[in-house]
Amino acid sequence: MRKIIMQMSVSLDGYFEGPDREIDWHLVDEELHLHMNEGLKAMGGFLSGRVGHELMAAYWPTADADPQSSPAVAEFAGIWRDMPKYVYSRTLERADWNTTIVRDVVAEEVRELKARPGGDLVLGGADLAASFLRLGLVDEFRIYVHPVLLGRGRTPFPDAGTLTALRRTGTRTFGNGVVLLQYERAEAQADVRR
Repeated sequence: MRKIIMQMSVSLDGYFEGPDREIDWHLVDEELHLHMNEGLKAMGGFLSGRVGHELMAAYWPTADADPQSSPAVAEFAGIWRDMPKYVYSRTLERADWNTTIVRDVVAEEVRELKARPGGDLVLGGADLAASFLRLGLVDEFRIYVHPVLLGRGRTPFPDAGTLTALRRTGTRTFGNGVVLLQYERAEAQADVRR
């Protein structure tokens, strides 16, 4: 069965965006972008919310047509265009670029999606991730910690009222100071009530 992998960039003090929703502090250089591309092209689909999808759809479908695009940007444009996308939204009426609109996060429907053949599914967007976390649907975490302190902003992990035991599966440090922390849910203690 394929896994749902939450992938997110955070500041050292644990915020995925600043207080005004800014993400300009992300340190995505060519090395990091190529690394992310390598992992993402093996996936079976992107899971996102409406806002995240619309931001991606506004730029990535034609990003590789710009002669100023780096090789990593051009490569990701193709990955994004071709990858199946599942957008969770109650308001989005239509979406292009190999996108399926899903109205609600229903645990049984997500489990059916996981049971389909193909690569793992990458989950992005804090609000959508919060819904998946509350239902215990996230199998693995890939958190990119950027060497910056924001002081305030939005955290990707909501107060779910549960303790989720994790097991570290890997780490990697990049030349720009970003550190990847990889964890999966510990099988012995999936969720323990506080």
